[in-house]
Amino acid sequence: MTTTSTTPVTRKPATTSKSAKRTEYALSALRLVSGFLFACHGAQGLGALGGVDSHGTAVPFGLWPAWWATIIELVAGVLVCLGIGTRPAAVLCSGVMAYAYFTVHQPLGLLPLQNMGEPAALYAWIFLLIAVAGPGRLALGRLLSSGTSRSSR
Repeated sequence: MTTTSTTPVTRKPATTSKSAKRTEYALSALRLVSGFLFACHGAQGLGALGGVDSHGTAVPFGLWPAWWATIIELVAGVLVCLGIGTRPAAVLCSGVMAYAYFTVHQPLGLLPLQNMGEPAALYAWIFLLIAVAGPGRLALGRLLSSGTSRSSR
């Protein structure tokens, strides 16, 4: 008497891999747009794009915390946008926005709608998501790291 045991082969359904690819591309798009817009805020603090008052005024050099937040917004925003050092840059961006929310906006009112803190709250959560989920499929950091590993072979 012969018994044949069939062990089930576990394969990912095609829809799962398609869904995962779509998720990776959507994450890349979120990273690109959020990083770009965040960097624009940083450029604005340096007097570009109309400045902080629509007349080209920059945040005074070294002013705590505004000037430092401006530099972080610009540099970390560009890094996130490009997908280079994405996770640490996104953590830094998220922290800057959480700090801004709780020190500037939250004392003005309980809810973001009341205290004009919606952008800060949204940026904090978006950058936290990017830090946890990673840069997505279309990140310059992935190309640089894959090129480095190929050249070292």
